[in-house]
Amino acid sequence: MEALLLAGGKGERLGAAAEGRPKALVRVAGRPLAGYQVAMLAQAGVDRVIVSCSADSVSLFEQELSGLGPEIVPAPEAEPLGRGGGLRQAARLRQEDGPVYALNGDELLALDFAALMREHRKSGAAATITVTSLTSPFGIVDVSDGDMVTGFREAPKLPHWVSCGMYVLGEEALARLPETGDHETSTFPALAAEGRLHAFRYDGIWLTVNTPKDLRRAEDHLAAEPDWPPEL
Repeated sequence: MEALLLAGGKGERLGAAAEGRPKALVRVAGRPLAGYQVAMLAQAGVDRVIVSCSADSVSLFEQELSGLGPEIVPAPEAEPLGRGGGLRQAARLRQEDGPVYALNGDELLALDFAALMREHRKSGAAATITVTSLTSPFGIVDVSDGDMVTGFREAPKLPHWVSCGMYVLGEEALARLPETGDHETSTFPALAAEGRLHAFRYDGIWLTVNTPKDLRRAEDHLAAEPDWPPEL
């Protein structure tokens, strides 16, 4: 079983907190961010992770992600290809045909990857994306048709879904990835219009690490969950 890991981000918004590392290798609770993902992929039976990264960070990814179980195979980009282009280039290094996991290297989810793959195979779709519902960052005021306030709700779930950046891509989806650019603005909308894109609903912890505030939230979560990633 193989996986494609997108790890070309530079972590510029993290500033000094990145310590000059690629975003996917920023340390969270003493471990590279992508290390948590590789450990969870290993639980799902993945034994080979192909890492889309910048050409000057190849040795760093090999060093930081080794020893977690799966073989780490860098897929260096001589110039930025975008997320879709990075996935397409990484996919050329696969040793197996069939559906493959693909994920962003800067997310923390307690995702059951094995269940995601089962759902994908059952759906028969070209690709399956993990989605989660949005939580309002503000309290909500309920207002009646007559403009009377009927109640208040603190940070409720909203009736919208967002992509968590965790997918299963079949051969059709891989073939339709762009050479450069973002698959979420090209490949996925096209597949959705054709009824070929499936959604896997996820209702667990989801932490992205883009800013120093995000990093602090991730540090706090992992301090409270020393056995992360969980056994699923």
